[in-house]
Amino acid sequence: MKKRALPEDRKAECLRLKAIFNSKKKDLGLTQERLAHQLEMNQSSVSHYLNGVNPLNAQVAAAFSRILQVPVREFSERLADEIEGIAAAASIVSKSVPGIGSGLANATMLGPISVWDDETPLDDDEVYVPFLKEVELSAGSGRTVIEKSTTRKLRFGKLTLRNQGVQFDQAVCVTVHGNSMEPVLPDGSTVGVDRASTAVKDGKMYAIDHGGELRVKTLYRMPAGGLRFRSFNQDEHPDEEYTAQQLAESGISVLGKVFWYSVLL
Repeated sequence: MKKRALPEDRKAECLRLKAIFNSKKKDLGLTQERLAHQLEMNQSSVSHYLNGVNPLNAQVAAAFSRILQVPVREFSERLADEIEGIAAAASIVSKSVPGIGSGLANATMLGPISVWDDETPLDDDEVYVPFLKEVELSAGSGRTVIEKSTTRKLRFGKLTLRNQGVQFDQAVCVTVHGNSMEPVLPDGSTVGVDRASTAVKDGKMYAIDHGGELRVKTLYRMPAGGLRFRSFNQDEHPDEEYTAQQLAESGISVLGKVFWYSVLL
């Protein structure tokens, strides 16, 4: 299936990056093959970025910038502003919310998600990651279980997953609801979760199955197998503490550690 042409401004970013690569590859000892190896993607994907077939995003732009030893701003003012805004927001939040720094240490914040639909082919360097959802057990019962959605999914770059040490088949996405994790994760934010990483490390963010309810919290271990749930919005959502027995009785289990998040502004 033929891909849709990029808007002119997005294509121009790619072509400026290509010109930088061509001007610097000799001095840096780079070929497209070596560049692809350092980016941890195949040559076809690199070619698609350089020739304006695929749009650049913040993470890919940062990777090209590092390898080519040029500021992102030299080929994309848009992405440079986005990266600087993300860094500034994370810095402000980490200073203003006690304990947030450690909670963010394991998660990568990305900018807006690329727009796509069912007709957009999956690139060679991408995989589909399914969303988790709450499903009611029977009509009117009020009881829910958490399952993978068969329809909702998000495109992830394999580079993103590899850099976070996440196996492709262990990645899922969760939508954050409510204001308990503001200002870091506003209502409607999306987080990526590594289901292979369920051992709790103090101060890290995790997705939780709370008796069929999907939640995202910063967790701390307590004596005898208990857990403390902490929200970033502690004024409205104080800590919750559960003993090991209460965890079992309430049907609480850790689904996995948050490794990525994106905020819709």
